[in-house]
Amino acid sequence: MSLISLAVLYITIALIFYSIAVWSERFAGRLKYWHLAFFWLGLIADFIGTDYMRQIAGGIHLNLHGSTGLLAIFLMLIHTIWATVVLVRKDEKSILKFHEFSTIVWVIWLIPYLTGVIIGVLK
Repeated sequence: MSLISLAVLYITIALIFYSIAVWSERFAGRLKYWHLAFFWLGLIADFIGTDYMRQIAGGIHLNLHGSTGLLAIFLMLIHTIWATVVLVRKDEKSILKFHEFSTIVWVIWLIPYLTGVIIGVLK
């Protein structure tokens, strides 16, 4: 399998895991441990896919795609760590409101995903 195929595969897996976690959490109205597992799986897949993309690009480029990609992966990391803390501490108020932050991070994450798709289609 080519490096670009692996990158696309892992980034798409990240989209699937992260979307399942974010939207099921939103519909449930509360953060659950299985959502957290999917956040971690999405983050790991995104790290792997992003590293493949970095290798293909020959480094990190701070254009729209690269800059928003770095922001998105940083926000995913903060988001997933915070979700872990919220559940471990059993912070009921945060457990019930966590979906608000999740949705914002997911929308921001979509920007580099969609710009990547557009770049890929235009090549």
